[in-house]
Amino acid sequence: MKNFLNYDISKLSYKNIKEEISCISIQENYKNKELIELIKVLLNDKRKNVSSLGNNIKKELDLYLNEIKRVRTMYNFDKSFGDYKIIAGVDEVGRGPLAGPIVACAVILDLDVLEENLILYLNDSKKLKPSKREELAEIIKEKALAYHIGISSNYEIDQKGIAFSNNKVFLDSCNSLEIKPDLVLSDGYLIKNVKIDNKSVIKGDTKSASIAAASILAKVYRDKLMSEYALKYPYYDFENNMGYGTQKHIDGLKKYGKCDIHRDSFLTKILSDNN
Repeated sequence: MKNFLNYDISKLSYKNIKEEISCISIQENYKNKELIELIKVLLNDKRKNVSSLGNNIKKELDLYLNEIKRVRTMYNFDKSFGDYKIIAGVDEVGRGPLAGPIVACAVILDLDVLEENLILYLNDSKKLKPSKREELAEIIKEKALAYHIGISSNYEIDQKGIAFSNNKVFLDSCNSLEIKPDLVLSDGYLIKNVKIDNKSVIKGDTKSASIAAASILAKVYRDKLMSEYALKYPYYDFENNMGYGTQKHIDGLKKYGKCDIHRDSFLTKILSDNN
């Protein structure tokens, strides 16, 4: 980028300028003063297509800086509960589907990292595209201090109830962490019988970095599991509905009946309507 700024940009063609700046990474250069200088030079160019390149880079830079600020706020939120040193976030996915397990994940992040080591784009897993969730899941597993996934099968849900199973996967994931947390932040409500200090956070997967990370890992894990089940049980469109009661899923139930991963306790009305 420094060499590029040494050129008289006004004498370069739009094509050459575009090719040069296409190699510039905002993520690697967002703190670089030369990037700001480049934006100014491009914006001041009399050619509209060249100045638009500067405007595009500026927008991309602003978005990236705002994302750093947003995620830093999430990290700081987790640190705002007092003098706790090790904080875990826990969240679940799969409470409402007609089939498959309920899955929870607990995650411990390093909340004191520098900007360049923040896990950007953390959010409620449902707000992220599948490809972005999968990409983030790998980053979270790489950067997390510890994480653990807890599962309760459809059989256990039928035997013990969804509320019991929901609490069980929260407990399992928190208690099985390789590092014992001083505080657990749980999404939505408190965990029963947990032996660790616990605070509940309404809409925690949009406020807490740790809960958001847990939400993403749990979602990616369960979605992969349901996609594998779709190969074994092809009549219910599991690869698209992840076990939720979509029309294709209901149609499959009415035509072929239930399979081994269906929750009988969730199907009473649907199957009775079919008789």
